[in-house]
Amino acid sequence: MSVAVQAEAEVLLVEDNPINQVVALEFLKLMGLQSRLAQDGLEAMEQCRFKAPDLVLMDIQMPGMDGLECARRLRELQRQGQMAHFPILALTAHALETDVLASMNAGMDEHLTKPLDFAALRNRLSRWLKLPGGND
Repeated sequence: MSVAVQAEAEVLLVEDNPINQVVALEFLKLMGLQSRLAQDGLEAMEQCRFKAPDLVLMDIQMPGMDGLECARRLRELQRQGQMAHFPILALTAHALETDVLASMNAGMDEHLTKPLDFAALRNRLSRWLKLPGGND
């Protein structure tokens, strides 16, 4: 695992539920992270092509392109050298072993479950990013 060393890491939140968007974006703000929002997999692909984030929090179930397909496509672009590598963390209410396996097989680096817990999210993100003001 590599930890991004820039002062203000940027997280792309890919989430279609407005309530989950508000909660996750507020948590990221409280952690001192910059964030962007994509509401589905297609929008996430466009944003990542425009500017690769330092980390992606990817909802799994979304209309249009779901999070698993989006992760597979992002990883393929990275393998082809068309996009910088960044961690992708699955974000879903599904916590069964088969769900975790599906996330990992799609190219996710971790599998986080909803509802989001601030301390748990901070702990997971600190594995991948240097969080401002922390001892991480």
